Amino acid sequence: MLTVDYDRLGLGAGDRLLDLGCGGGRHAFEALRRGARVVALDRDQDELFDALTIIAAMDETGETAPPGAGAATRGDALALPFPDATFDRVIAAEVLEHIPADTAALAELVRVLRPGGTIAVTVPRWLPERICWALSDEYHGKPGGHIRIYKAGLLDARMSAVGLDVTGSHHAHALHSPYWWIKCAVGVDNDRHVLARLYHRFLAWEITNPTRAVRVVEHALDPLIGKSLVMYATKPAAAPARPKEPARAAA
Repeated sequence: MLTVDYDRLGLGAGDRLLDLGCGGGRHAFEALRRGARVVALDRDQDELFDALTIIAAMDETGETAPPGAGAATRGDALALPFPDATFDRVIAAEVLEHIPADTAALAELVRVLRPGGTIAVTVPRWLPERICWALSDEYHGKPGGHIRIYKAGLLDARMSAVGLDVTGSHHAHALHSPYWWIKCAVGVDNDRHVLARLYHRFLAWEITNPTRAVRVVEHALDPLIGKSLVMYATKPAAAPARPKEPARAAA
């Protein structure tokens, strides 16, 4: 289940991609299938191990398109362990809402992105997220939970403040919003509630057996209740050096 549109990101074979806060690695895996050279980064050691295991399996079974290569590393979004301008593309999916210093994290992503490179940032959308917060304190109050709700204008301003040129946005995963509203209403950890179980079963079926009818319905609902806001931006290319004026001859 991808949130980012790789065509809008401009990902091509051979591109160097950073997947910040990779979690289970869904965006990293798709990038590898497209021939990118991927670094998946997260603070959770267990999720990194799982991601690296799948990356290795993809390489062994030939799922990685050439010249793709994958690696996974543990790191802090506020102090990325990479030199300046390391990556051609960056993805930060559902990460910033967990980080108090979100502007500082964006500045780090800009630092490691090459001039002319592109970035996709996804966060929970304002309306679905606001409903979740209204239904449940547990949803956002637990350690490591969401600490802010973004409107599109706020995320745009944060990205522009660190020097990015925002190029567009869209919404995704409308069918996931009702699931989280149900979870918040019946208890975030109450996986045995009948409504939560049935809706989760439907989502799992839809992910593994996608149908055109369901895709059309979700696409129509995305602008209204899409769970995620996805914003794309470019790091401006370095300005060309100004030519030196010829020295004037002495009088």
